[in-house]
Amino acid sequence: MSEAEDYNAQIVAEFRANHGKVGGNFEGAPLLLLHNKGARSGQVRVKPMMYLPDGDRYLVFASKGGADENPAWYHNLVAHPDVEIEVGDETVAVRAEEVTGAERDRKYAEQAALYPGFAAYEAKTSRVIPVIALVRR
Repeated sequence: MSEAEDYNAQIVAEFRANHGKVGGNFEGAPLLLLHNKGARSGQVRVKPMMYLPDGDRYLVFASKGGADENPAWYHNLVAHPDVEIEVGDETVAVRAEEVTGAERDRKYAEQAALYPGFAAYEAKTSRVIPVIALVRR
């Protein structure tokens, strides 16, 4: 298991043990667990990530810490958009839909205002960081 996978596994375990609450870097932040299927491997992975509540949608941001390429989970959602998420103690069936244009810009700015790390990620990369809406199915 890689260091990143081990770190994520610890967050997942803490999330599940504490009804969706974790400490450390994510303490107090809205966090969900994304279950996604590998675009090539078909293997299901669980990834903790911050989200922005948006009505009945959960918005997630493919920032990858400001890297110049999108994270693997983004490509997985494009290939397999019907997934599940865990929010608190609830497992929710959702469909991933990319948010684009002016709405994308507004929602990213909203997240960056709440969590300035997202502004730093955007400043580090030349790509437009995708915003994905997870919508209940």
